[in-house]
Amino acid sequence: MASAPELKATLQLPQTAFPMKANLPQNEPLRLKKWAEMRLWNELRKAGAGRPAYILHDGPPYANGPIHLGHALNKGLKDFVVKSKTMAGFDSPYVPGFDCHGLPIEIKVDEQLGRKKLEMPVPAVLEACRAYAQKYVDLQTSQFERIGIFGRWDNSYKTMSRQYEAKTLEALYGFLEQDFVYRGLKPVYWCIHDRTALADAEIEYEQHTSPSVYVRYKLTSDAAALDASLAGREVYTIIWTTTPWTLPASLAVAFHPDFDYVALESTSGSTQIPGAPGLDSETWDSTPANSPVYIVAAELAPSVITACNLGETKELARFKGRALDRTTYQHPFLNRTILGVLANYVTADAGTGAVHTAPSHGADDFYTGQRYGLDLTCNVDAAGVIHATDWPGNTPAPYDNKKVFAANPIIIELLKERGALMAQANLQHSYPHCWRCHHPVIFRATEQWFISLETPMKRADATETTFRQLAIEEIDKVKWDPSWGKERITNMIATRPDWCISRQRIWGVPIAVLMCTSCQKPLIDADLNKKIVTLFENEGAEAWHTTSVEALTPAGAKCAQCGNTTFRKETDILDVWFDSGTSWLAVCESDPDLKQHYTDFEHGKPVEVFYLEGGDQHRGWFHSSLLTSVALRGRAPYSHVATAGWTLDEQGRAMSKSLGNGVDPVDIANRMGGEIVRLWVASIDFREDMAASENLMARCADIYRKLRNTFRFLLGNLAGFTPATDAVAESELLPLDRYMLARTRDLTEKILGWYADFEFHRIYHAVNEFAIVDLSSFYLDVLKDRMYTFAPTSAARRSAQTVLWKIAEALVRLVAPILSFTADEVWEYLPQVEGREPSVHLALFPKPEEVFSEEPVPLLEEWKQLFAVRDLGLIELEGERKAQRIGKGLEADLQITTTGEPLALLQRLSAADLKELFNVSNVRVVEADLATWPKGKATGFKHSDFALFCEIKPLPASGHKCARCWNYMPHVSNYGIWVDVCDRCQSALREMNVTPPQPEGAAA
Repeated sequence: MASAPELKATLQLPQTAFPMKANLPQNEPLRLKKWAEMRLWNELRKAGAGRPAYILHDGPPYANGPIHLGHALNKGLKDFVVKSKTMAGFDSPYVPGFDCHGLPIEIKVDEQLGRKKLEMPVPAVLEACRAYAQKYVDLQTSQFERIGIFGRWDNSYKTMSRQYEAKTLEALYGFLEQDFVYRGLKPVYWCIHDRTALADAEIEYEQHTSPSVYVRYKLTSDAAALDASLAGREVYTIIWTTTPWTLPASLAVAFHPDFDYVALESTSGSTQIPGAPGLDSETWDSTPANSPVYIVAAELAPSVITACNLGETKELARFKGRALDRTTYQHPFLNRTILGVLANYVTADAGTGAVHTAPSHGADDFYTGQRYGLDLTCNVDAAGVIHATDWPGNTPAPYDNKKVFAANPIIIELLKERGALMAQANLQHSYPHCWRCHHPVIFRATEQWFISLETPMKRADATETTFRQLAIEEIDKVKWDPSWGKERITNMIATRPDWCISRQRIWGVPIAVLMCTSCQKPLIDADLNKKIVTLFENEGAEAWHTTSVEALTPAGAKCAQCGNTTFRKETDILDVWFDSGTSWLAVCESDPDLKQHYTDFEHGKPVEVFYLEGGDQHRGWFHSSLLTSVALRGRAPYSHVATAGWTLDEQGRAMSKSLGNGVDPVDIANRMGGEIVRLWVASIDFREDMAASENLMARCADIYRKLRNTFRFLLGNLAGFTPATDAVAESELLPLDRYMLARTRDLTEKILGWYADFEFHRIYHAVNEFAIVDLSSFYLDVLKDRMYTFAPTSAARRSAQTVLWKIAEALVRLVAPILSFTADEVWEYLPQVEGREPSVHLALFPKPEEVFSEEPVPLLEEWKQLFAVRDLGLIELEGERKAQRIGKGLEADLQITTTGEPLALLQRLSAADLKELFNVSNVRVVEADLATWPKGKATGFKHSDFALFCEIKPLPASGHKCARCWNYMPHVSNYGIWVDVCDRCQSALREMNVTPPQPEGAAA
């Protein structure tokens, strides 16, 4: 005969197949496979049909390596936005993109091809570049998918696609045909390592050590014209420079017209220049009449005297800088006259107030040179090699055919020999570097293509303005997050020079323009432009290299400038920022999934277009996208722009291979799970710099386990619950359950607001607190008595299950944009509901009123007072534990003495409600004697004033301990062979159809 069952077997313990151990590295790929099989992205597109639109336009990452943590942060944030907008009821199709053109890829391909490249036709090299880029497009796609990023990955946009290249060219023609573009000689940032021009956005400033030299230029015009006291004197001005290599290009010395300048005579005899021809300590004449005189800015004179060791000096004359206009000087080592010029950019911050001017090597210098009719020729080639001119004698200049930085010490030595070097030192300072190769760059005047920021334009109301001003006005119409982004990009647009859009490479979109072979002016022909765009659509950028000039040139074409009829193809390519900056045209206006929504946006309909990238994009993609869209469409391409911070290590250092402090998101996904990477992305306000490390990832993994266990407990307590038949009406819920629904509605309202404001870190902390504090530490804990010991179908247990189900239903959807894998897994284990979507990602967020129909604040305020009383009770119970008078709370009763409003509030709860709230065996509420009241025994403890009017006394639990529920009850008795079973448990057992078990061998 079978033995009698154990009493504990009658408890309703949690039951669920939802595994405690996540095994994310193994299970996440299986879920990815499931999503692919059900074509989830396509299902999302179907579900979005007819909904209001929300476009997050992807800024394309560069396709030249595996993803790093910055990529994971960027794409994780975008995924949160897209998924939350979708679940909020928007149609939010995410079309990811890849930036495929540019120097880094071309250089890598050059390294792979070696000398073989010299024998290859350009289309073959371009094909090699395409293959290289595609390799990393495929790799990054798989890695982004691995961490749960939803998007149209099977048809992402690529800047190297034929369609995209054609649209980029179409944008260029739009600029050309509207006279935004000109070709001219101007100084541009030039990378001598990569041999190409660079835009401002491609410059990074790094520390660099430069030679700092003071050089004297001898005045050759009439000194007396400046002041009579200078008649017959040997007069010099002194310039200061950190680029001695530019001195061979020196054509002028600039003075500020409004500064005071002084002519200083050195009276100490210390002005002998070492190495000066014919001068030595025995022959040097230091009498005042023969002492050199030096012209410098009065404000800088003290620092110049010290730096150049002039010793004691005497001011002979003082005059305004404008008096120095068109004075002349002898170049320190060349047969060249140097012109004195005026310029307002001369400052008194450092130097001498006299600025050496080389028009081919500086923007200010160039424009000054233009104003004074100086020679603008650049004698430094693309590789940074100097080609000397004006050198006296038959021997080559010592710096001829030397690279610019290598020429510095040679030129300094030459200055010493010629007696022109006044002082020298090394200066460590911030210096522009190429952002790709990180080598220092130079300014070099070359023929380039430019977009003029001063091009005349018309506003929508037909009033006149300029391209620059209209762009600034459009910035003001955009929401910038953080708000400082608005000022940053406004200042950049306001002060930037014309946009240099040409590059001297081949891997990119060609500036597909026919140039007159006579006057070098472009042939602007709208029909020709359309023909070439179609050619690119069919054959890609390679068509520019495979189609002959004759086949491209329209019949009877003539140069509008000179009438010439022969043309050549331009060989430069477009700046890659122009490439990516036209993505609104190539993707948003053209892609079938985005076109209608974006057209609505351009026509002023309420469609949001959101850009989210790192802080460097105010000078990059945000910047170039704004300029191209304002020029071609008269408006900004976005309505909302957000900026993410940088990923740093725990010490606040940038991540780098050399420091070995990087965190690989793919490695974390493979070891801990992609969900852990996603949780890290949500853990900190993305607007700030974000720290990451193995330790921080481990902390996120620990948080994840707690959240998962909370879901598991919720699911386990829903065993046997069918919402359609078992759910309790809201009005019939027990008070504690009603409170938890109000709390869940309050959380839901806050989370929906935080998703709308992209405050993902607030969601992370709030969900964590709700799961650990509200649920695990309180509600799920005090419910154990009701859930485990009551009959499965009892009204009280069904009340709790109804609330647990509603909490689970709400919480799983609220965390789905962040915990995408786990939420979808939990979704499968929830009680079945008719019409449930096959994936949580196809569901919508819960509406607050669906969670709880009442406004939650009044009920939450009421329970806030109850929790204050509970806190006092727990303090008293803890004191009893420390005194070893009780163990668990069920070994105690509580007596609460109070009056007035507290009494009324406590009396609204039944004895069962109160014992559950305090998790004790019994709670007795006693009305206070008003003659001795009020006086709270816990005065000074931090709680609400309400609780001050409650005196709580812990007492040993009265009655007898039930062997089944462990509560102390007034009456216990035998239930068959089970002894000490309370009346409540016996009633539950009968409701469960559990007959009293009999001893073995007893008669049935």
